[in-house]
Amino acid sequence: MSENCDVRRVRTERTRHDSVGGEDHVMGGHVEGILFGLGNPLLDIMAVVTEEFLKKYHLNKEDCILCNESHLALFKEMVAQFNVEYVPGGASLNSIRIAQWLIGVPNATTYIGCINKDEFGTVLESKVMAEGVRGAFQYDHTEPTGTCAVCLTGQNRSLVAYLGAAKHLKADHLKIPENRRLMESAHYFYMSSFPLTVSPASVLDVAKFASDNDRMLAYNLSAPFLCREYHSAMMSIMPYVDILFGNEDEAKVFSEVEHWDAKDLREIALMIARLPKASGKRGRMVICTQGANPTLVIKEGVISEYPVIPIRKEDIVDTNGAGDAFVGGFLSQLVQGGSIEDCIRAANYAANYIIQQSGCQIPDKPNFSPESVGF
Repeated sequence: MSENCDVRRVRTERTRHDSVGGEDHVMGGHVEGILFGLGNPLLDIMAVVTEEFLKKYHLNKEDCILCNESHLALFKEMVAQFNVEYVPGGASLNSIRIAQWLIGVPNATTYIGCINKDEFGTVLESKVMAEGVRGAFQYDHTEPTGTCAVCLTGQNRSLVAYLGAAKHLKADHLKIPENRRLMESAHYFYMSSFPLTVSPASVLDVAKFASDNDRMLAYNLSAPFLCREYHSAMMSIMPYVDILFGNEDEAKVFSEVEHWDAKDLREIALMIARLPKASGKRGRMVICTQGANPTLVIKEGVISEYPVIPIRKEDIVDTNGAGDAFVGGFLSQLVQGGSIEDCIRAANYAANYIIQQSGCQIPDKPNFSPESVGF
């Protein structure tokens, strides 16, 4: 790591800090549609199932797989045979839902993705809108709405994901005048890397729009396989990224694909932050989570470390949505002119709450204030 790097470990001081976005209380003058997200929407179908059900569909108790032809009947059988619970899902949508939950102002967020107007699509859309998110969905009847079966047996959960209609998102959907107006209303944009697998043109369109209109784009590496298998597409987006989220595994794979010699996570994060940007108006911030270890934040060449909220192992129910929740919490304060400290506090609060739930389930009202979460 470079000798002139400034590493700061944040503890308990609560001094006044500048907002991440460069202006305070943004939502005081602009609320509706301030945050715009795009992704692959899925409806999580959760149920306690039997071991016989798992065997019928050749599932292990802790699987996390993509649906194949042998699983096609699984989703409807779950609904018919078990007491199911529906929860909107998909990485980007989870983050947008968490941000909306913490902002608390109806329609402060907008989300675009592709679903079918079938039973599951109707459930997903109605639940998203009931949570206050403005859905601007593309409808495609080629395949059913994307779903994720969450098969619970005791403390185990087996996940079977089916992208379905989410695979059919088209960049033309963003050109519809009403959707373009939603983009024009937004000051902040967020996407994960998962849509690169289905509609890279849509991702690039949003990224360029944000840069050309001096809006802030937050982006997520999302998964090690995406950093490896979709690296070229990811690098086409990187010049437009103002805030990059990722975890330690994703950052290390990104470094390997770039053929960097760096092994230290701090050095890798710094190198990502220094990648070329299309606009010179602001530097790239990199935020790297490390599970129970402190979160690294690189801003203007300075590395800061922020501790996470301690939690007992027995209180952890499901870590799958922790990263999505972290991002949503961060974004909720970013759009309100929050400091990096405020953003990290909200991110920690959201991640800590979600890992104590099964799936990304949220109550009506959060119990959060920046002062309630200390470092």
